[in-house]
Amino acid sequence: MDLDDDTLATLRTLSDRQQIMDCLHRYTRGVDRLDREMLLSAFHADAIDDHGIFRGTAAEFADWAFDLHRTRHRGHQHYITNHTCDLDGDTAHTETYFMMVGQNVDGTPVTLHGGRYVDRLERRAGRWAIAYRLSLVEWVGGITPPDLPAAKRVQGGVIARDRSDVSYIRPLLP
Repeated sequence: MDLDDDTLATLRTLSDRQQIMDCLHRYTRGVDRLDREMLLSAFHADAIDDHGIFRGTAAEFADWAFDLHRTRHRGHQHYITNHTCDLDGDTAHTETYFMMVGQNVDGTPVTLHGGRYVDRLERRAGRWAIAYRLSLVEWVGGITPPDLPAAKRVQGGVIARDRSDVSYIRPLLP
């Protein structure tokens, strides 16, 4: 059976979107299982991860995140929820909401964070992976931090509840 061009384009779009979601799920599973190989498979080797309190390569991020989670948490889970994906050939800009729950070693029994991953992913040699990530924590412990104004400057833009938000920037660059 021959498929028409529109059907082939739709299948390509659906495949790209699924590969991107699989990449994001490798990230969350890799960080939660402290699986360095899996975590790094979600990034291109030259990717930059900007978590606000940390900015560096994917390999440096893995070291930082694993040390942080091993030191502070008995266990932790990263959940990803709402997801938008703008495809443009071999580039995708995504915004993915997240919640992170950590069972703390000391102090408050549970840590709860919510925010968004704003990513630029690229398909290189047929493989989708993160090229640049901004991790935007928007609330902690169920409340908005008092120092989070309506528009907060971050690397590359602002966190805002309007179209000035960093998630609208194209292309998203480090």
